[in-house]
Amino acid sequence: MEKSELRSGYTTGSCAAGAARSSILLLQGRKSKEISIELPIGVEATLPIAWQECVKDVALTAIQKDGGDDPDVTSGLFILVEAKWQKRGIEILGGEGVGMVTKPGLPVPSGKPAINPVPQSMIRKEVGEVCPPGLGVELTVSILGGEKVAQKTFNPRLGIVGGLSILGTTGLVIPRSAEGFLGTINAELSVLSHQGFREVVLTPGNYGRQYARARGFQDEIIVSCGNFLGFAL
Repeated sequence: MEKSELRSGYTTGSCAAGAARSSILLLQGRKSKEISIELPIGVEATLPIAWQECVKDVALTAIQKDGGDDPDVTSGLFILVEAKWQKRGIEILGGEGVGMVTKPGLPVPSGKPAINPVPQSMIRKEVGEVCPPGLGVELTVSILGGEKVAQKTFNPRLGIVGGLSILGTTGLVIPRSAEGFLGTINAELSVLSHQGFREVVLTPGNYGRQYARARGFQDEIIVSCGNFLGFAL
């Protein structure tokens, strides 16, 4: 029996961009059950809208994250974007469940919400296409349950506190867990380097981490690399 092809999904960045576009349309009285956006790889994606509401001059749209067949702890979470008009510009804020960057070495500066550059660009593009001329908008991105789920990720070790990151470079989640792991190793080493550490301890997993702790190494410099020792080196 042949193994079926794994199903791709969409990143939190794609969900946020779709929810942002939907909220702007809702402010203009245009409600819908799905929203189409352009992914950074140049293809169109249509995302179902979980729910919408508009109270006075504030619109809120929620899209449920579908990570496909990738073992992603963020799958099933709701990505929300609240929108309200302002005089000019597109301002992107982090709300409940979106982490705050507290250490240098990541693509987002310390002190800013963990919304990576590509998702920010996606949001600005989608909103810019439907925002009326002469008006600006304030957008607040939230993730329901993001703070709790973040404890299951590498975010606390990377100095991202209070929630998850809005991620994605292609807009798609390709079900290759190794790719995500390599990105995490790279980010963790970058953060340690920017903090001034010049030595790290590489371990295959939890047993190695426990051994290193027992040998007196501080937990902060212990990096789990799985089977990717060559990559980590």
